[in-house]
Amino acid sequence: MNIIQKIGLAIFTIALLIFLLANGLDNYRLTPESLSVANEFHKKEILDAAQQLGMMDKTYGSSFAFNSDFKKAMLTAQKVLDDKSKQGLPEGVSEWDFQLGDWAMKEYSLQTTKHAGTGPVAENPLLFLLLTFGLGILGGLLYIVPKFGALPGIKNNGIYHNSMTKGLKVGLRGAFLSATVVGVLVFGMFYLGGGWLWSLLTVLVGGFIVWKVRKSGIGNWGIGESGLPEFPNPPIPQFPNSKSPVRSASPSITGWLGVLTGVLLIGFYVVLYWAPQHITAWMRIADPISRALSGNEASQWFLYGLLYTIVVMVMGIRMIAKYRHNKYQIIRTFSVMFFQTAIAFLLPEILVRLNQPYYDFKNIWPLNYSFFFDYNLDNLINSGGLGIFMLVWGIVLIVIGVPVITYFFGKRWYCSWVCGCGGLAETLGDPYRQLSDKSQRAWQYERWIIHAVLAFAVVMTLMVLYTYFTGAHNVLFISSDTVRAWYGFLISSAFAGVVGTGFYPLMGNRTCCRFGCPLAAYLGLVQKFKSRFRITVNGGQCISCGNCSTYCEMGIDVRAYAQKGQDIVRSSCVGCGICSAVCPRGVLRLENNTSDVHERTSDLRVIHVKNGKIEVEI
Repeated sequence: MNIIQKIGLAIFTIALLIFLLANGLDNYRLTPESLSVANEFHKKEILDAAQQLGMMDKTYGSSFAFNSDFKKAMLTAQKVLDDKSKQGLPEGVSEWDFQLGDWAMKEYSLQTTKHAGTGPVAENPLLFLLLTFGLGILGGLLYIVPKFGALPGIKNNGIYHNSMTKGLKVGLRGAFLSATVVGVLVFGMFYLGGGWLWSLLTVLVGGFIVWKVRKSGIGNWGIGESGLPEFPNPPIPQFPNSKSPVRSASPSITGWLGVLTGVLLIGFYVVLYWAPQHITAWMRIADPISRALSGNEASQWFLYGLLYTIVVMVMGIRMIAKYRHNKYQIIRTFSVMFFQTAIAFLLPEILVRLNQPYYDFKNIWPLNYSFFFDYNLDNLINSGGLGIFMLVWGIVLIVIGVPVITYFFGKRWYCSWVCGCGGLAETLGDPYRQLSDKSQRAWQYERWIIHAVLAFAVVMTLMVLYTYFTGAHNVLFISSDTVRAWYGFLISSAFAGVVGTGFYPLMGNRTCCRFGCPLAAYLGLVQKFKSRFRITVNGGQCISCGNCSTYCEMGIDVRAYAQKGQDIVRSSCVGCGICSAVCPRGVLRLENNTSDVHERTSDLRVIHVKNGKIEVEI
């Protein structure tokens, strides 16, 4: 690490510390103006309750203390309004508007905390924007840009010696995952109002999958497709003259920097999804950019989109520096940077500025699970010609776009070139790609879980459409609102966010793509059985170095295919091409071909080219 990189790392660390500390710099004071988001009935009762509690004359030093008392005031107001509604509603006022529901309390808590803040961050958002985002970008670039001066190509870069990227011991990894699963299920019961039934059903489905995989008789690190032993990460060969020890198949030392990074990411997603009232200072910091784009204050989702886009852009430059010897990787990285910045972030904000629906044109159902929700359908239908176009565009992508484009290019066209989740995994998550579990058992879990998620998304959507067209609230005895709320909590929030991104440094960068993305499952089914795309191999050139398997983020034992001379046709393969980029012998090639599309799933297949003709040996 040269002096410029050290300076960049120091600047980035300072920016990160300022960002983390910003939420503790402001004070909070409840005023009638800070409660402007509430309607007249709610506002009066909440302010009366707050007056009785002594909130109106009190300044709070933290959002936690402020929200503790504010929640008491809202609960008191909720009880008063419930009692008044039993005596009769005001003329022309619905019960929905008069009573104080739990959903309204969550929104009031967030908006009131934000507008009640006073102090350095609230009064100087632009300054803190420069001190956090500005310095962070500068520090990141100073650390990354010198990498362009090194020789291009993949080298032994010490990923298994680095405390940030070496990962966890297998047992500790399982403990982290188990604790997260239990915590999510228990929290979900309380967050969704005591919905223990859905936590129980999730446990039963998960238990069935565990039983099914274990019944297959596959050991922890069993025999793989190649007939060779598989490991959670491919072993690195031992060199007797090496001055430093090399990593074994199962690391004996936990990377504490990686664990710390994982904890920070997990904590961020927890507060983002379920306690955004405690990060209102961060929203204040993002206000200047939000107002410039859409004219509105920054929400927690704008804050997240801004962070997401900046990370993809900065870490995308790192990706280009690392893989600049491979033209495919350079173009692909520019693609995900463009789609995230222009299509996913800027365009929807500009649409809002023009009084049009917020819409991400690249987000496809079932990844965009709320596409068929009643409020979204009504919003698009009632927004004129552009709204109707958005609705038709979304449906055409699902029914025609996905199968047709995947037939020609495989799932890589979306997962590795367009998708924002994939873009974050390929940029921010690239240093952790070697941590993906390559074992046969992990593959079995993957197949069961990801298709269970797809089935869940399909059933949930059918229930939502049924209630939308019939006006009924239930399908049989099950509320579609409860089903979609549990899907949003469990899959979209806990799986995609907390585990999918928070576990980058613990379990690899494509955990959600591999195990929990319903769109990846849909694309994968088309790719495996009806697509021209495959990774072809020249097995005679393979030297069994293991680079391809080590760098495969989707947990595919690529080396096993190469040693057999068998094309790689796996539904999980996202066609990122890194296995080809790190191969020292040019064994692997990403290709499209229709010659054997009907026999592509054969157990063994070797392709010979003779006199310009392709012969397939099975």
